[in-house]
Amino acid sequence: MHRLTKYFPFLCFLWLFTGSCYNKQGREGNIFHYNEFSGIPTLDPAFAKSQATMWPAHQLFNTLVEIDDSLHIVPSLAKSWEISADRLVYTFHLRTDVFFHDDPAFTAGKGRRMGAADVQYSLGRITDKQVASPGAWIFSRKTDTLQPFLAVDDSTFQLKLLRPYNPILGILSMQYCSILPREAVEKYGADFRRHPVGTGPFRLVAWEEGQALVLKKNERYFEKDSTGNRLPYLGGVKVTFYDSKATEFLLFRQKELDFINDIEASFKDEVLTKRGTLRKEWEGKIRLIAGPYLNIEYLGILMDTTNERVRNAAIRFKKVRQAINYGFDRRKMILYLRNSLGTPAESGFVPLGLPSFDSAAVKGYHYDPVRTKQLLAEAGFPGGKGMPLIKLLTIAIYADMANFIAKQLEESGIPVQVEVVQKSLLLDMTSNSRAVFFRGSWIADYPDAENYLSVFYSKNPAPPNYTRYHNPAFDALFEKAITETNDSIRYTLYRQADQLMINDAPVVPLWYDKAVRLVQPGVKNFRANALNLLELRTTRIR
Repeated sequence: MHRLTKYFPFLCFLWLFTGSCYNKQGREGNIFHYNEFSGIPTLDPAFAKSQATMWPAHQLFNTLVEIDDSLHIVPSLAKSWEISADRLVYTFHLRTDVFFHDDPAFTAGKGRRMGAADVQYSLGRITDKQVASPGAWIFSRKTDTLQPFLAVDDSTFQLKLLRPYNPILGILSMQYCSILPREAVEKYGADFRRHPVGTGPFRLVAWEEGQALVLKKNERYFEKDSTGNRLPYLGGVKVTFYDSKATEFLLFRQKELDFINDIEASFKDEVLTKRGTLRKEWEGKIRLIAGPYLNIEYLGILMDTTNERVRNAAIRFKKVRQAINYGFDRRKMILYLRNSLGTPAESGFVPLGLPSFDSAAVKGYHYDPVRTKQLLAEAGFPGGKGMPLIKLLTIAIYADMANFIAKQLEESGIPVQVEVVQKSLLLDMTSNSRAVFFRGSWIADYPDAENYLSVFYSKNPAPPNYTRYHNPAFDALFEKAITETNDSIRYTLYRQADQLMINDAPVVPLWYDKAVRLVQPGVKNFRANALNLLELRTTRIR
């Protein structure tokens, strides 16, 4: 079948739904447009492990609780909750005015009311081995083994823990924990990824993979603004999948996209100064929105010495790993390659923006080539003599960073070869211990340092423990911290664990990120947030 013929019905629908948004004078209408450069692999929230999937999931589904702009946990589907005296039972009282999207899975195609049984089913589905959700780890060794999730009655739900676990409310705000109806999952089976049914502010209308995704306003959405107007204000959302950043930037310049997330390296100097501000020729034409983003970019090092790839690698030695950490200039890298969009990671793995962050208490690494050479000599590689080549795996958009680091490390005698691979291959290699030295990032799922330190907890699989780091002293601090209710004490334990891990150097922290968005002037009430979640419930287009 000819490609245009194949997609003709879909393209006609897109034209009818969004065609009125464009004319020769520019954008009109009430449809929010963005491009997803990396594509959307699924709309099933049980597989929402990447930002590309989290963004549409946040439009289609709700969770029991959510994170507000101030990083506080606030009600969503649950209007209130209580915690038992022993901190093992969380009882949630649900809203009774929430309905699932209309769908053929329901009687007469009309979405029914959401209840506690749906919460029980949705959370249980995450841990179902047959579902094989990558989010199964979020409840592993945390929830009761007999009856972790219980619908007490239609509007009351209980979650039971094995032991006190302070960050559990943050975990329940993750997209993995979105609430969905059993009927739709059973009707569509594996194809639920293409037929999502939720309670969110928008519902799916059409999705042609590789072409476009269209969401439409949920007319029965339960949330209202302070004056009683039902949210959302937008009529819909359209997502395109151009895999060229150059095309994406061109479409934004032509006002066919409402915003772009982050700025590709080749365009940064055109739009931004080295200090991260808009150049004068762009002022008034677009808006730059930037703010703290709970994401750390890093290089990971496989620590499993039983692995054949690690057994003869130079970076199995702690002093070599520390030498790498001292061996390049993070500040120069951020200034020239990131246009100051980020903070050099010279503290721990827990990033700037979290309440427990304290650069005075957790000391990381800074550029010190003298110290690098000293550590190499102590490790038995004076001036790098006898050191085998170290291969650094990265994806294409970070190749310039990797080459910058490799060049500076080589000046101290550390031989590094950068190898660019596809993102899917890198994820597979890190998950299966086939990458010894690799570029990675960790975006907060919820605003607690536990989410970052869990990356190094030895009892966690990969994800999240891609480095296979194992230190009993770290584990003991981590386990003590997550049961501590006093914030000050818990933060101190977090910092101690972070410092211990940083000293062992299973990672090379690069920078603490910033959320950076270029936005059209007519888009109102569209803010960056520390989780860089796409929040559209109160956005307007004028």
